[in-house]
Amino acid sequence: MARPEEMWQCQTVNCGYIYNPDKGDRKGKIPKDTRFEALPDDWKCPICGATKKMFKPLAGPGAVREATA
Repeated sequence: MARPEEMWQCQTVNCGYIYNPDKGDRKGKIPKDTRFEALPDDWKCPICGATKKMFKPLAGPGAVREATA
């Protein structure tokens, strides 16, 4: 099971999609157990089309929770 620091959340205004490596991304043809760092540079959010730069980790350095605390 992926830990929060292994999951990344899209930070666009209306999205909030969470990339979970346990699930991968069926729409983007990303297999299960693919770490966020291993995603192709041109991968985009399957919901809103945001780039990887628009994602923040759920926990750890630079995390979503740190920004809202």
